[in-house]
Amino acid sequence: MSRIPRIVILGAGYGGIVTAIRLQKELNYNEADVTLVNKHDYHYITTHLHMPAAGTDNPENARVNILKLIDEFKIDFVKSTVVQIRPQEKKVILEEGTLSYDYLVVGLGGEPETFGIPGLKEYALSIRSINSVRFIREHIEYQFARFKREPNRLDYLTFIVGGAGFTGIEFIGEITDRIPKLCKEYDVDPSLVKVYNVEAAPTALPGFDPELVEYAMNVLQNKGVTFKIATAIKECTPDGVILATGEEIKAATVVWTGGIRGNHMLDDAGFETMRGRIKVDENLRAPGHDNVYVLGDCSLVFSPEGRPYPPTAQISIQQADICAHNLVASIRGEQLKSFTYESKGTVASLGRGEAIGIVGSRKVKGGMAAIMKKVIDMRYLYIIGGIPLVLKKGRF
Repeated sequence: MSRIPRIVILGAGYGGIVTAIRLQKELNYNEADVTLVNKHDYHYITTHLHMPAAGTDNPENARVNILKLIDEFKIDFVKSTVVQIRPQEKKVILEEGTLSYDYLVVGLGGEPETFGIPGLKEYALSIRSINSVRFIREHIEYQFARFKREPNRLDYLTFIVGGAGFTGIEFIGEITDRIPKLCKEYDVDPSLVKVYNVEAAPTALPGFDPELVEYAMNVLQNKGVTFKIATAIKECTPDGVILATGEEIKAATVVWTGGIRGNHMLDDAGFETMRGRIKVDENLRAPGHDNVYVLGDCSLVFSPEGRPYPPTAQISIQQADICAHNLVASIRGEQLKSFTYESKGTVASLGRGEAIGIVGSRKVKGGMAAIMKKVIDMRYLYIIGGIPLVLKKGRF
């Protein structure tokens, strides 16, 4: 190992950016060389992306310049795309060069999980990045413009959202808020617009409190959503979707939110994975690699009951705190901490002024839950950028 340990952090998502921020606070000058690698020069707030995707918010509000968050005297930022991880050589291959490391933090984010459904990769859109949500917003607007030129094409006004998890439900809440405005703008009869939510599981928001799920579905049905629960998508085509029941829904827009798998580069690097995720040890390290920490979508952490935790922003932030502590402890020869997930509560938005959630042991819904959602969002802005970022990006 070199005299000054080299820490390389791959990805500036929740796990990567919070790890970098914690390290710059806890490490002394010249105690370690820390490099943060990200393909964009901004960090984006994934839990906000459903809004600009639907067109109810500006994409700029979901992104923050990385150099505004890190101390360049303590963290080197490299804007580049990761091509390959070589754990045996302790190297990372980038598009523009190679980085050697003593400690590696993998926070690369996941990839859409298509479950092998034909056509999804080719014909469905996914809410995964600032650029993807810009495209979805423009695509939706374009369908209304197309319909005015071809008024017999009702498929232009049909929108299918595959998956009724958090992202799917939150996106539906926003798009049903946006549709009346688009109808007014393009002079379209609102009764012609159809929004379908298709979910293979027996319930929307699997794992959520049944009473709150029922409330959420009622809110969205009243906004015009047709749910097809316990119904799998058999195939996605250029014309829409074919369901497992044999029904075909013709639609020019299919947005897939049905799941995330880990990053393919972990498989390519020779790590043992499950659906692209590494089952990390209690210290968040890859088995057999004591110098490789894995966070967020790339990690697999099990609850005491033996079920994998869903890869949420909340778990990534908590992982980052432990990861940063363990990196500092490793450098200083101190005791590592074990990771234990503590749920602070969960809130899902249903559009303007509506949400559902569990905060502590308390169920919240409606306007109170919507306020809690904003509080949670602003708390994260405070964690990464303090009061100035809350004032700049907070949605009051």
